[in-house]
Amino acid sequence: MTENELATTVVDVAYHIHTNLGPGLLESVYQKVMAYEIRKRG
Repeated sequence: MTENELATTVVDVAYHIHTNLGPGLLESVYQKVMAYEIRKRG
């Protein structure tokens, strides 16, 4: 995976999380969800 592909994945996952969960949760929640989603995408 290139740096551009990795960056695209991170931004896509972050956008997906923000639109589904919204703002206001603890940072640790976003970190765990982000890690899960990135692992799920491979």
